[in-house]
Amino acid sequence: MGLRPARTDRTFKKRPYTRTAKTVHKKNFIKGIPGLKINKFNMGNTTGDFELTFSLVPTKDVQIRHNALESLRVAANSYMRKIAGTEYHVKVRVYPHNILREHAQAAVAQADRFYNGMKKPFGKPIGRAARVHEFKPILTIRTNKKYEVAAKEAIRRAGMKIPVGFRTVCE
Repeated sequence: MGLRPARTDRTFKKRPYTRTAKTVHKKNFIKGIPGLKINKFNMGNTTGDFELTFSLVPTKDVQIRHNALESLRVAANSYMRKIAGTEYHVKVRVYPHNILREHAQAAVAQADRFYNGMKKPFGKPIGRAARVHEFKPILTIRTNKKYEVAAKEAIRRAGMKIPVGFRTVCE
């Protein structure tokens, strides 16, 4: 079964659902949380001294799934590695703490036949998401002056993977 569209999870109105087995109370935890798809949070030359810093920031509050975060990381890192070699540092600045749940019957074709008792079912964990507020950096690229255009293009390519509009901010 494939993933639901990102538009079903991109907004957040309620408080996050983050209880895991590591919490103190035994009855307040979730079993079977899917693993993270993000392999690394830091890529490139992590100890280098760079002149410029560019960040990808969303224009609205958004919830970004962990597979979208991995996708934007791969897009930015592969482009910068191809153009700049080792003269860059890419960092994913958010962590997907929020656990997404789905009720199994809601995914089938007969979902319009719910009874009143099933309006807000609990569901089982299907993934994770990071809650990002407006203008909080999602991804940061540090590089030298001669790779400024490449860094902006890498940010643009990464921004296409998130479900809202974005801006490139030079810090």
